[in-house]
Amino acid sequence: MTTQEFKDIFRNGLWKQNTGLVQLLGLCPILAISSSVVNAVSLGLATAIVMAMTGAAIAPIRTFVPKEIRIAVFILIIAALVTVVQFMMNAYVHGLYVVLGIFIPLITTNCIVLARVEAFASKQPTLESALDGFAMGLGLTAVLAVLGGIREIFGRGTLLNGIDLVFGEVAKSWVIHVIPNYHGFLLAILPPGAFISLGLLIATRNWIVLRAENKAKEFSSTAIPAV
Repeated sequence: MTTQEFKDIFRNGLWKQNTGLVQLLGLCPILAISSSVVNAVSLGLATAIVMAMTGAAIAPIRTFVPKEIRIAVFILIIAALVTVVQFMMNAYVHGLYVVLGIFIPLITTNCIVLARVEAFASKQPTLESALDGFAMGLGLTAVLAVLGGIREIFGRGTLLNGIDLVFGEVAKSWVIHVIPNYHGFLLAILPPGAFISLGLLIATRNWIVLRAENKAKEFSSTAIPAV
């Protein structure tokens, strides 16, 4: 794998084919778990790890799986890997595991994972498939982090609320009170707030892309043609 291929994989995952802002996949966890940064990033990283392991597991066997049963085989592998991640979280970050609840095992049915396996890992080598899965997961994590930050600030006036679920009691002092003595804004915490915030993020990304394209067109139209 060349350096350019490596860059393209991460550029696609983080920006060009971002699962949350471009492909609009996995909206259920995006809208349900993004009420705080800690919850959002935790589920995003768990998904990224599952996607990386799934890509690495499926790519080597892609030529041995009959087309007629490939979806069933892929889901079985994804379910097994999600179970491993679920048990690890239950063992080492039990408090966070309880908070995330059903959304951890539901990674199995997340269309992001299966769609990327079908589109990439079933056709590409192992290393590229693992990196692609991880990059797509990081793109989702970035969207969840920004969305969680927006909703937590407007909804609670804090950042990193619940960080002690990951790092223990000592981390309670890490919570940032962005707006002291804030009484909260309920709409930001509820699902409508997630819809509105996600829509604003999608609009912002589209604006950035269109602005870059317009600048490129202006540059090409004003460039002096070579003689």
